Amino acid sequence: MSVHLNHTIVLSRDRRISAEFTAGILGLEVGPPMGPFLPVTVANGVTLDFASVDPETISPQHYAFLVSEAEFDAIFERLLAAGVRYYADPRLSEPDAINRHDGGRGAYFLDPSGHYLEIITRPYGGGEADAED
Repeated sequence: MSVHLNHTIVLSRDRRISAEFTAGILGLEVGPPMGPFLPVTVANGVTLDFASVDPETISPQHYAFLVSEAEFDAIFERLLAAGVRYYADPRLSEPDAINRHDGGRGAYFLDPSGHYLEIITRPYGGGEADAED
């Protein structure tokens, strides 16, 4: 049996603000509400289901997105246009920089609920492979 991640719930201060931020930066669409969730589906079919909760219950999570070089450029331009601070590392100690791990490019930034979002053009340890366009 093959196992595929189908969806994950992203706890948010405001589901609409977080879903629209993430979708907008990544160049995706926010789907219609599904009960208490606002879905954003990525290319491999995984859905991020944004749910509004008490901010005290949110523990920051990490969501990494493998993108092509062209998608990285487009996402990076949207980050800059929106004035979103970006970092080369997950500790957020290298501001206004990207990393070059495994021969690709990567950057971290925070969503409105404090989750760590990451864009990378090479899978860690993968070196050669580009994300599919």
